[in-house]
Amino acid sequence: MQSIITFFSEHQLQLIAIAKNTILTLFILIAASIGSKLIRRAVRKGVYRLSKQDEIITKLLTTLSGYIIYLIALVIILDLFGVNTASLVALVGAAGLAIGLALKDTLSNVAAGVMLLFLKPLKKSEFVEVSGNSGSVTDLGLFTTELETADGIFISLPNSTVWASAIKNFSRNAKRRMDITIGISYGDSIEDGLAALRELAAEESRIITTPEPQYLVHTLADSSVNLQLRAWVPTPDYWNIYWKTQRKVKERVESKGITIPFPQRDLHIISSNQKE
Repeated sequence: MQSIITFFSEHQLQLIAIAKNTILTLFILIAASIGSKLIRRAVRKGVYRLSKQDEIITKLLTTLSGYIIYLIALVIILDLFGVNTASLVALVGAAGLAIGLALKDTLSNVAAGVMLLFLKPLKKSEFVEVSGNSGSVTDLGLFTTELETADGIFISLPNSTVWASAIKNFSRNAKRRMDITIGISYGDSIEDGLAALRELAAEESRIITTPEPQYLVHTLADSSVNLQLRAWVPTPDYWNIYWKTQRKVKERVESKGITIPFPQRDLHIISSNQKE
């Protein structure tokens, strides 16, 4: 007991300083936790409104703002315990440079992720084709872009690959052109076939009238004359209108007495009499 009292009397100032710093550390951590929640909430509301309700960039900046508050709190705590923060910052900078050189490919993904987030060639829920992969965007982070294919397969692409590739965005524009092609026999009337396509377009109220639908002789194929309907439709309704029209086109063309041919070949046999 006496040794404890002696130790306390000899190190009284240091123990009081440690106790004070410990209490201050707890207070700083509690304040940082509360401040982080408040800052993140404010950033989430502000960025969500300014970014026109972009969930991905809102999530990124909200998370970063929370980390910044905790980083500031860590620097203050280290300073309380006498750690030379200036030297620490220099050390962290040197370590960051070394890590950056070692992880240059990873950092290129981060740089590409930042460019994708702010330039927005793709957004969450949009259907895109990137580097031979197509699907709906489910998430866009600092390192990877995640897609879900039409048949429910998960795809994760490095951001550097996405940024370096051509991005085909099927959802971005308000309208898309729908092409319906049907083959008719060479002996059938082209005008009757085009009339059938006009009737189909007139029955679908969702087809956009400006620009007007086009009714074309698309190609003169080996076994058929291919007619084509080109019509602009709202992007959200594209596939619904396409499959509905595609289903009706055969019956409508055949109702005009037109035959839909199948591939045919004429075989000519030449016989010859050979003298021995």
